[in-house]
Amino acid sequence: MAEVYMMCGRICSGKSTFAAKLRREHRAVVLSVDEITLALFGRDPGDMLDAYVERSEHYLYQKSLEILESGIDVILDWGFWTRRERDEARAFYSSKGIKYSFYYISISDGEWDRRIAARNADVSEGRLLAYYVDEGLAKKFKAIFEAPSPDELDIIFS
Repeated sequence: MAEVYMMCGRICSGKSTFAAKLRREHRAVVLSVDEITLALFGRDPGDMLDAYVERSEHYLYQKSLEILESGIDVILDWGFWTRRERDEARAFYSSKGIKYSFYYISISDGEWDRRIAARNADVSEGRLLAYYVDEGLAKKFKAIFEAPSPDELDIIFS
């Protein structure tokens, strides 16, 4: 039976890179909130970003079921920044008898700052289609993110 791999970690922690590695190893489909919101709403959705993210996550949960029913593994690449989000994901898949794993990508604050600067440079130069992480957005993510406790996770990378 197909299973779900969920990426947990701060923005710019390496979740998408690791998701791509898992995709190749498991011949899986990656479902990315950033990918869908950027494609549909562009880089500057303003005050609507949180609403767009919530709608995209709901859509991708439903789409994941369709893919899983086809026998293909799914990788959810969207961070799962809070305990509540992780609990909801576990409940959603558990209630349907679907096997899942959480992968936590942990990095130091210094490495996080370095990666944000590198990402922002790539975004500014047009080398990367991603959200620019300004100081306000970085503070918002830092305030929102709740590092998972060991009992929540299957695999931790640092």
